[in-house]
Amino acid sequence: MKLGLDRTSGLNIFLTSWKSQDDPGTGTTYYMINPSGFPHLTLYKNQVLLWQPSPWNGVRLNVIPAVGQSSWFNFSIIINADEAVLLSNVFNSPTYVRGVVKESGIVQMLTWVENKGEWVTFFTKPEDQCDSYGHCGANGNCHSDSMDQIQCSCLPGFTPKSPNDWSMRDSSGGCIRKNQESVCRNGEGFVKVADVKVPDTSVASFDENKNLRECDSECLRNCSCTAYADADFTRGGRGCLMWYGDLTDTREISGGGRDLYVRVDALVLAEFQKNGFLSRKKVLVTLIVLVSAAAIISPVVFFVLVKNKTKGSEVGKELDGTTKDQELPLLDITTIKAATDDFASTNKLGQGGFGPVYKGRLASGQEVAVKRLSKSSGQGCQEFKNEVMLIAKLQHRNLVRLLGCCISQDERMLIYEYLPNKSLDCFIFNKAKRTTLDWNQRLQIILGLARGVLYLHHDSRLRIIHRDLKASNVLLDVAMNPKISDFGMAKMFSEDQIQANTNRVVGTYGYMAPEYAMQGLYSIKSDVFSFGVILLEIVSGKRNTDFYNDSASLNLIAHVWNSWKEGKFSNIVDSLMAQPYNSRQVLRLIQIGLLCVQERTIDRPTMMDIVLMLGNDAALAFPNKPAFILNGSGNILDLPPIAGASVNEVTITELNGR
Repeated sequence: MKLGLDRTSGLNIFLTSWKSQDDPGTGTTYYMINPSGFPHLTLYKNQVLLWQPSPWNGVRLNVIPAVGQSSWFNFSIIINADEAVLLSNVFNSPTYVRGVVKESGIVQMLTWVENKGEWVTFFTKPEDQCDSYGHCGANGNCHSDSMDQIQCSCLPGFTPKSPNDWSMRDSSGGCIRKNQESVCRNGEGFVKVADVKVPDTSVASFDENKNLRECDSECLRNCSCTAYADADFTRGGRGCLMWYGDLTDTREISGGGRDLYVRVDALVLAEFQKNGFLSRKKVLVTLIVLVSAAAIISPVVFFVLVKNKTKGSEVGKELDGTTKDQELPLLDITTIKAATDDFASTNKLGQGGFGPVYKGRLASGQEVAVKRLSKSSGQGCQEFKNEVMLIAKLQHRNLVRLLGCCISQDERMLIYEYLPNKSLDCFIFNKAKRTTLDWNQRLQIILGLARGVLYLHHDSRLRIIHRDLKASNVLLDVAMNPKISDFGMAKMFSEDQIQANTNRVVGTYGYMAPEYAMQGLYSIKSDVFSFGVILLEIVSGKRNTDFYNDSASLNLIAHVWNSWKEGKFSNIVDSLMAQPYNSRQVLRLIQIGLLCVQERTIDRPTMMDIVLMLGNDAALAFPNKPAFILNGSGNILDLPPIAGASVNEVTITELNGR
């Protein structure tokens, strides 16, 4: 189906509401493509702009969370001289999807659930105040805090126009420049605001032939240019968006957002440097760290990109020699020592393969977790490289945020957001804490974890296989929202890559898929297996590696499978779970977990499928026999044979929560 403008004929196809719930006449609410500036979707009511999603970025459209390019359903936008249209497709699936515009001023997407005989809503917008167009006024940025409370802040270099109104939570007046002096040819530069829905693109200029570096240079030369961003992720940042004047309708989004580069004066740049985070430096700095041969066999080359004010360029090379934008805030060693009381033992949170982890507090008051590379840790060197190259570019509410890094002589550290509730295993495997986790909390943790893995597999700029998903690598914030951590073993896949092979298997027994543990083969289905194990652990309150002396069950997967076949569901559910819970819902999740841990990769669902399963009541397939089922003698049954003679290493990393 097409929605949008045919430039040749002038035909504009858009959705309109009914006059009311009972009157199918043409209403005043409509959903359409706005072809002005950089074409984008808009929702109007009575000719008033209510909401516009993040514009198409060449990879996904943030109209529907967790739906980018999937195996059965996708969106895309075509923008050329002939048309500016939204395409939506359902293919290779019996699923029906429809979009509806309501007179009340909302857009909904619905799927047909056969066993219910009704349409079920899986998406509604506008959803919160941040969705309301221009909620934070000109030059404001809307976001949710850890308690999902709506907050407004000013973009870098701006301050509230009316502080009194802002103190009363009325930010509609927006923000103005902090310093009234000119920000043109006076030592100015750009500060990156990461992972946002960029400002209203109807007033932006668009040049599809410029790359981000050229965009930077042109915006810097033009005194009227206030910000820029890339337009298309699929072509290496090809395509340039530039804004002139006020920036309206910016908001943070969970995953898939753009980096917005906002023009600021020299004083604001100095403020960022003073706080320890160098967003854009005045000189080009390429940091090359040669790790001592005593620590690892071969040296690791690492870089941090920062702004070259004179040339307006961003350059750098990854380990494989390819060029990529990789900008990460750099903190000074004195800042880290002050934050951690010089790595005091009282601030130590845990110890892992990477090295010790410390709690710290920056001068701004922000609490952080500092991972300090152990000088004798070869595993830590690899983790350090991976996390810098991968996580710095990933932003999602269910991923732990990497805030910066520190490199000083032989010291290498990673700085993360601090999460007070530690890790998931501290709750689900602790008798006292398990009683505090009711079913709704467990369900929300499962849903959040699923969305995080889906983002890694499908919706992020990079396709990431985590390879070490486990309960101790799922951290919990103050509101018990899950955040995936520890990407040191992660691997990046190309768009069309299905699986890869390694002769060095890394991960944790109990969570590794059989094809990975035995043959070194890993894919997105490897993470699906690990997700299934965690799901079953959350439901049961038991570790997969625990011993179960009930006939053939020597691990949790076998225990769940045997109980499932025999209809003994009460043997699966955590007996300490806070009551009450929806037994039908619990059984559905157990079945989803068993689908994830099936022995054959082809039988396991994708994370896209899993999120849809979790979000509706459609009938589920019956799971085949899981992998890693042990018989009474402790032998593994029906595992695939080991191919080749490569030596595989398995590392078990246990980290305390941070």
